[in-house]
This record gives sequence, C-alpha cells and structure tokens, in this order.
Amino acid sequence: MKALLSIKPEFVAEIIEGRKKFEYRKKVFKRSDISSIVVYATKPYGKVVGEFEIAEIIEKNLDTLWNETRKFSGISEEFFYDYFKDRESGFAIKIKKFIEYEEHLELSEFDSSIKVAPQSFCYIGRY
Repeated sequence: MKALLSIKPEFVAEIIEGRKKFEYRKKVFKRSDISSIVVYATKPYGKVVGEFEIAEIIEKNLDTLWNETRKFSGISEEFFYDYFKDRESGFAIKIKKFIEYEEHLELSEFDSSIKVAPQSFCYIGRY
C-alpha cells in the first residue's frame, strides 16, 4: 500500500538532490502496511514528482531525533524545532531510494479520484 505525501517544493528539491533522506512528520500512518510514498510537491509547483520506499519510520524525542537524522535532514535545526514546537517527540520517515518520475504529473493525471492535494497525506490503494 502507498500513501501520497504533500511536501513543500524546496524540500522535494533536497530529496531529489539526495541531501534530504528524512521526511519529518508530527503524525504518521495508522495503517501498518504502508511501504512506499508518492511525493506531491505543493503549490506553487503542484505536481506529483516521484516516489520512494520507506526504509524505516523513526519515532523519538526531539533531541534524539534531530541528533540521529540531522546530517541528512535537508532543513535547519531552527526549522526542525519550529516545526515540532509544543511536541515532545516526532517522526522521521527514512527515504530508501527516491525515484523521480520522467514526467511530473498533475494530481488528476496521477489519480482522478483525488480531487485536492492532501493537507499532510492520504492513502492510495491501487498503485
């Protein structure tokens, strides 16, 4: 099973370049069968750009999470702590290998049943 994740274009660029190998989230999937992520670069780009297999999902207290993932975070320490403010722990989805699509797709081209980009993520079952 796959999930479609909305990620800001500047972070998608870091993933494509290989500098960002962890995608941080306040919450992750309730389903345990999610094995790969389809990446939607949010507006102003607004396209599905590729996908990756999940190597692992790490949940730790914030200091430990940052220390273990910072070298391939693709973000600043300040951004990390701002994102997780008022939380004691967070999640880091480790990117196994990102595969960029030859042609970036509009959401409607990728899946006509998805009418709007998900705020965070949505499950996509038939891919």
